[in-house]
Amino acid sequence: MGETKKAQKPDWVKGIKAEFKKIVWPDQKSLTKQTIAVVGSSVALALIIKILDMIMTFGIDILVTL
Repeated sequence: MGETKKAQKPDWVKGIKAEFKKIVWPDQKSLTKQTIAVVGSSVALALIIKILDMIMTFGIDILVTL
């Protein structure tokens, strides 16, 4: 039973190495564009959430004062 685990480990490592060789890394220009897109969309979403929060807080304050 212990021998099969030892035999499987090198195959597992070989499989990982083979998968890492298949990875295609993006070039610097593409990576920069994608990073800017992610950061920009995150900031835009944060602003939208903040504006909605302010509107709801204002509405709740009005309802509480009635």
